[in-house]
Amino acid sequence: MTFIDGSVVNAALPVVRAKLGASPSAAQWVIESYMLFLSSLLLVGGGLGDRWGRRAVFVVGTIVFSGASAWCGAAPNVSQLIVARGVQGIGAALLVPGSLALISATFPKETRGRAIGTWAAYTSVAAGIGPLVGGWLADRLSWRWIFLVNLPLAAIVIFVARRWVPESKGEPETGGIDWQGALLATIALFALVFGLVDASTAGFGSVRVIASLTIAGCALLSFIAVEHWSAHPMLPLSMFQSRVFSGVNLLTLFLYAALGATMFVLPFALIQIHGYTVVKAAAALLPFVVIMATLSPVAGRLADRYGPRLFLCVGPTVASMGFFLFRRATSVGPYWTIVFPAVLLTSLGVATTVAPLTTTVMTSVAESHVGIASGINNATSRIATLVAVAIAGIVSGENFATGLAPTSLVASALSLVAAGSAAVFVSRRPSAGSDQRPSHAEAFKTRNNPSA
Repeated sequence: MTFIDGSVVNAALPVVRAKLGASPSAAQWVIESYMLFLSSLLLVGGGLGDRWGRRAVFVVGTIVFSGASAWCGAAPNVSQLIVARGVQGIGAALLVPGSLALISATFPKETRGRAIGTWAAYTSVAAGIGPLVGGWLADRLSWRWIFLVNLPLAAIVIFVARRWVPESKGEPETGGIDWQGALLATIALFALVFGLVDASTAGFGSVRVIASLTIAGCALLSFIAVEHWSAHPMLPLSMFQSRVFSGVNLLTLFLYAALGATMFVLPFALIQIHGYTVVKAAAALLPFVVIMATLSPVAGRLADRYGPRLFLCVGPTVASMGFFLFRRATSVGPYWTIVFPAVLLTSLGVATTVAPLTTTVMTSVAESHVGIASGINNATSRIATLVAVAIAGIVSGENFATGLAPTSLVASALSLVAAGSAAVFVSRRPSAGSDQRPSHAEAFKTRNNPSA
């Protein structure tokens, strides 16, 4: 549900904007409000799962998500839709890290790469099918059904989780939840995105833009300070002492920023320049779905055997070529020569990367912290998309369709930087857990008691 919703709105957004009379900035916020709360609360969701039970938090998140989906489907105006999307993001923040943490806690390290590859394949299929389903529903029925379809899916998810998914927890914790950190993270991200979205029309010289970005910077510095001194942080900074963990999250940041910006503006180009229907624009990305579903499990198995470094270097490099080719889609021409080559290369690159990346993240920390590790990596990818969509508005201006050309160039460069991150930080054959550092609790104890 969450991966479908992460992409389904992109395809239907031109229709939603027309039906509700939304401005360009309001259209961005339909995407951004969901990503904002999902990004800022993913770490809380991962931590709650480790503490209270991953299945229990997963089910609660599903209930919140489905309730917000019903609200989205009934929203009478764009303002209510934006608020409802924010609540959807809160529910997604509870269930997304739990899905991956439950897999990591259930499968042994020998087969975890294959299991995570299967997870990556299914979530990629869901994300790829989302635009197609959304386009068909928006064309044939109403854009509201892109949200209402979540209700029967949620009922199935809850039944399956309660019936067949075993409960698991991390190490027992006695401290409270880091709500102060969560609040500061939300303020920082909201102010950053608000400033960037506003800058697309008002410019960076605007007093409101300057104030927003200043608040974002201050909130970010405060967040880092709080996480450093807290005994129970939502973001244990000690985890980033691991070169591998830091490197793959850096890779995630750049690669998903490239993907998020491109996928935001692409439907506008296909519909407004090429004259595609919403369904046809969504179907243009079907090769992405097929390749991700086919190659992700294979990449996971090969990374288990040969190590992830090669895949994490080659994958983003190939994707960079695909992003670069998307600039051609601003000119009218046949799909197979103008759009398909870009889709093919991008999907090959991402499919080669996702499973090895995710497996590396989950094996670079202690098993008891897989929930928070999953939360951090998922949050990184969502923050990347959150900021990328805002920057895409600056690059594109009022016309998202023609903005595809400069956006694709920026995306290509970001993807190359992602490949460089893997080359620098990931060793050739890292063993599971070989780069682990002391837990945050141990680091906090040592920091505050030098004799410990």
